[in-house]
Order: sequence, then structure tokens, then C-alpha cells
Amino acid sequence: MDPALVWQKDRRTPRRQAPSVEQIVATAIAIADTEGLEALSMRRVAGDLGSGTASLYRYVASRDELLDLMIDEVRSAPVELTGDWRADLSAIARDIRATLLRHPWLVAELAGRPALGANSLRHYDTTLAAVASLTPDVDLAAGIAATVTAYVRGAVSGELAELQAQRRSGMTKTQWRHSVGAYVRDVIESGEYPHFARQVVEGSDRSADERFEFGLACVLDGIAARS
Repeated sequence: MDPALVWQKDRRTPRRQAPSVEQIVATAIAIADTEGLEALSMRRVAGDLGSGTASLYRYVASRDELLDLMIDEVRSAPVELTGDWRADLSAIARDIRATLLRHPWLVAELAGRPALGANSLRHYDTTLAAVASLTPDVDLAAGIAATVTAYVRGAVSGELAELQAQRRSGMTKTQWRHSVGAYVRDVIESGEYPHFARQVVEGSDRSADERFEFGLACVLDGIAARS
């Protein structure tokens, strides 16, 4: 089934005591948020809802269709635009980051096929509107929107990888640094990696928020210089 057709379908009214599409989607999101997409299946959703798997297929035709609905459901309302392209793109980037951190499974999905649900289209249209005050060129505007989104996905992927490493190892960042401290000292004292050594000794420990804002500013500075 063409994934786009999900947005053209008339939704059936659930039978008595059958789960609604909204309940199916909400349950699927809860599973993906806590256990990842690898745990998501129509059978699992049906089990959590106390329903038969076959009954779900009456309202959601496949796991792919369910995923399309999930992607659209987790998108928040678009930010209010001010007419200042830099402020607006910053607000959009922060909004995307917050959504991805709430729903880690979404990062990979946004990197793939375009999301064509109403909420996703509103978000994309708002982003293009923010860029419109910078350039009337639609191709350039689309490229700018894609660049900002790609930066956010990359930055959040790093944040999520750090959180996953903490869960896997059972150690916080501070504990991990302590565990490798002796080795890093040996590396520094070897003199073979002077720039790494300087960064370790002199560098500041920026928070995830600070790192994100620094990278975002660099991206926007580049957009301003190019436009």
C-alpha cells in the first residue's frame, strides 16, 4: 500500500468496545517511546489494548500505516512566526529537538521518507514560511529548511547515543570519565596528541543545550552568509 494513501482513507467507526484509531496510535507511541520501534508490532499493540490483532487491521491496514500515523501524531503545533527568519528558524529547531528527545524513535524516521500527514505538512509549511522572509527562491528555501532539520537530527542523535551509552553501561558521564581517567592521563602525558590534550585540560564542559545552541548558531551564520 502506498503510505500516502493513509491520509486519503475514510476512517471506520470502531465497533462496540473495539479500540479507536486514536487509541491504537497512542498505544503504539507509548510502546515505541519506552521500548523502541523494534518492539512495535500489530500483535503487541493489540495485546496492550486487550484486543484481537485481526480487529486492528480493520482500522489500520499495516505496521507501516501505523507508523505514518504515529509520526504525524507526535508533531506538536507549529511555532508562531515573528517574521525574523533567524529567530523563527531557531524556534523551529528547538521545537524539533524537543520532539525528537521525547520520541527517540522519530529521529531515523524523519531521515527517511517525507511525512505527509496534516501535522507534518503544517510543520514543513511553517518552516518554508520562516525562510521566505530570507529568500524568495523556493529551491534555496527548501535547502535551508533541509539543512536546519539535518543539523537538529544529527545533534539529537548524538544526545540520544550518549543516553543509550549510559543505560547500556550503567554509568553516568562523570562515572565513565572517572573510569577512563588513568588512561586519558597517559595519553596526554605521551605528548602524541597535543590538540586532544589541550581540549581535555583547557576545554569547558558544555551542557547538551549549550552544544546545541552553539551548533545552531554556526548553521544559521552559514545560512546568512550564503543567502
